[in-house]
Amino acid sequence: MKNKRTFLSVALAAALLPVTGQAAMMKKPEPVWVPDMDFSWVPDLPPGDPLFSQQWHLRNTGQNAFAKTAGTPGQDMNLWLTHLLGIHGVGVNVAVIDDGLEIHHPDLAANIRPGSWDVVNNDNDPSPEDPSDNHGTAVAGLTAAVGWNAIGGRGVAPRAGLKGFNWLKNQSQEGWLMSHGAAANTQDTRVFNQSYGYSTIFPIAYDLTDPEFALEEQVYEQVTRDAHQGRGSLFVKSAGNSYRYFYGWIGEGLGGAYVLPGDFFDKSRVGPANAGLPMQDSNLTPTNANYWNLVVSALNADGGLSSYSSVGANVFVSAPGGEYGDEKPAMITTDLSGCEAGSNVTGDTSNGLHGGHELDPNCDFIGTMNGTSSAAPNTSGAVALIMSANPALSWRDIRHILASTATKTDPANSGVSLSFTQTSGDVATYDAIPGWQTNAAGYDFHNFYGFGRVNIDAAVMMAMHYRKHLPPLQITDWATTQADAVIPDAKIDGVTSTFNQRKNFVVESVQVKLDLDHERLNDLAIELVSPSGTRSVLLSPRTGLVSQSLDKSITGFEQQLLLTHHFYGEKAKGNWQLVVRDTSQDSSSWVAYFDPSNAFPISFPNNSADGVLKAWDIRFFGHKGNKGKKQ
Repeated sequence: MKNKRTFLSVALAAALLPVTGQAAMMKKPEPVWVPDMDFSWVPDLPPGDPLFSQQWHLRNTGQNAFAKTAGTPGQDMNLWLTHLLGIHGVGVNVAVIDDGLEIHHPDLAANIRPGSWDVVNNDNDPSPEDPSDNHGTAVAGLTAAVGWNAIGGRGVAPRAGLKGFNWLKNQSQEGWLMSHGAAANTQDTRVFNQSYGYSTIFPIAYDLTDPEFALEEQVYEQVTRDAHQGRGSLFVKSAGNSYRYFYGWIGEGLGGAYVLPGDFFDKSRVGPANAGLPMQDSNLTPTNANYWNLVVSALNADGGLSSYSSVGANVFVSAPGGEYGDEKPAMITTDLSGCEAGSNVTGDTSNGLHGGHELDPNCDFIGTMNGTSSAAPNTSGAVALIMSANPALSWRDIRHILASTATKTDPANSGVSLSFTQTSGDVATYDAIPGWQTNAAGYDFHNFYGFGRVNIDAAVMMAMHYRKHLPPLQITDWATTQADAVIPDAKIDGVTSTFNQRKNFVVESVQVKLDLDHERLNDLAIELVSPSGTRSVLLSPRTGLVSQSLDKSITGFEQQLLLTHHFYGEKAKGNWQLVVRDTSQDSSSWVAYFDPSNAFPISFPNNSADGVLKAWDIRFFGHKGNKGKKQ
């Protein structure tokens, strides 16, 4: 066993060492030095929290979190040194925009700050009235459950402030504005957690002529850029839970349905193959393709992608979300108080913690929380810790720190390869979701994980010694390329259209808008290739865009917005290539599932004519500079 005094000396020395790698413009910095030590032997700070030992996302020792199987040691958010140094999120308020928040919960109450709001009853207590509305309370606990109070577990930022908004219970525009930073009660909020979203079988246009859509876009930008004397706030967003199947709207009067690929359908609704590809690309939801949202995918306790997690080029980072808590570990966090409300209730046996456990006799905690709904608040907690470590950082500095310090999780993951028969009769193999790629600026990126798993200790060390802020953000005007090019059916070459960016600057993110005609959109794969040769899949094929079989008026994409962070740090100048490929000539069948006695196929034939790429728009988010430069 290592000597504790030696450990503390090394830890404090790490906090004082200068950081030499934070690059302004903009090769990836050298890794921030953090002691390469096994912290598993270090005792918890007193008084400990009884459930902390099972919170694998905070400190993964290979525990099972009351599930049947255990996780892999070390696959966690790496925050032990940060907590040891007393960086706990003090001074940072996080808004939880959800179905409510039990503000008097024994493990949350001490961190509740003024400003919460119930948009249903118009009062300042968003505690749920419905005993099943425990989602927001669980989300809040992951971010900032009180630490070292001998109660339950703890949050990633155990002394950050919390405000709750039950906007999901009354989704008015007024409620949205209040909860998302455009009202007095959120002026002191720096992190907005959005563990909500939706999947769609219909393409949705990026339409700024819609007043509500335009207003939300404006608020996202203004709060992000201008709040807190220009340091800004961060909007953290869940990527979605639709890798295997998703709940989608399929018609007036039909409500919703689990939409599944028809080739693999069983009564348990588990494991549809879909050629290994996600049922819903996260990029298809407009708020997820919004630059101002930092989108997060979910990891399991073994460090790989959670089975449900949506993915895409719009994902910025990944964070623990767990699995379902029965066979494999989920998240342990706060539940609605008592054994008659929430998910942990009398008689429940879905997880070993549930039903009244000696460590939680009042059923105030849950062992089955999961989803990108969990990955987002874990990231919100990480952001709060970074802000607490260095309050002078801007929102872009924090994004830069997260991208520069993220851990390349699941490094052997090779993505998803798709084979299909071309119209020529030849079989083509398409790299539909590439594995890890290193771009020209040295940043590793994967559509499953973004820049990788949030690494809190490394991020906090970089934040504490951050010496040069990024230059001002520049956003180019939309540039339109008129293509009018045929998209050949089931041909690996597809069609390529080129835009020449004449100005040179450093890229941070890129958005594309598409206008094209095609009779079966889920055949299409959309790529963007940078002048440096980095290839980003903006939209993977085989998604659940099956609406054309239900509504013949839908003929393709109109102003379809897509976002990628894959080119972070690269030079903008040169030719950018948009590639559109049709990857199927076979008939398709999907299943709409309501319940075991109410499931029906959605069948649609191959497109009868080749598609047409009509036009596409591109805009860049970045800053001046054209060289990598280390401090």
